[in-house]
Amino acid sequence: MGAGGHGVVVADAAHCSGLWSDINFYDDRWPSMREHSGYRVAGDLSQLRQLALTKWPSGAALIVAIGDNNIRLGLTCEFEAAGFALATIVHPSAIVSVSAKVGPGSVVCAGVVINPQSEIGTAVIVNTGAIVDHHAAVADGVHICPGAAIAGNVFIGKLAFVGIGACVIQGVTIGESAIVGAGSVVIRNVEAGWTAVGNPARCIKRL
Repeated sequence: MGAGGHGVVVADAAHCSGLWSDINFYDDRWPSMREHSGYRVAGDLSQLRQLALTKWPSGAALIVAIGDNNIRLGLTCEFEAAGFALATIVHPSAIVSVSAKVGPGSVVCAGVVINPQSEIGTAVIVNTGAIVDHHAAVADGVHICPGAAIAGNVFIGKLAFVGIGACVIQGVTIGESAIVGAGSVVIRNVEAGWTAVGNPARCIKRL
């Protein structure tokens, strides 16, 4: 669901995984948009919702490929409650420990490393080349941007956003809906709702 730039990345990861033979987008720009980056746009969200009232195809799975954390998690929960199976997509170039857990509706992009005993929640984006080290916990709806490095024993709260190239040292907590700016170095906790930027990161504003 969602035929934007992130949607193409998710579709490519699904294709490369070899687990699905047919990949389609659903996007509210249909019917004016019927194809995107070589993938068919099969309908809009209203048609996808209608499938919940009829029959979800056997073997099919849905992932919400929308960058906005609140929208992505909200739609994921809506469609899961409606009985849709959720896909968990891991690009084959990613390294995910056998003791790590990745939740439904989440995508692990190319070049990611997720180390032992880490847990990734529902509808999470672990984007290109990011690192999640041992015993980290990433709650539902989080976006860890490309190249971000999350050290061991870090907790990232629901709907938080960790910007591109950011670093979070071991044992730190990033609160719910907090934002870590691109390239920031987080050496202390960031409370819920705050935006932290810089090296070392400091909180500059609160939602």
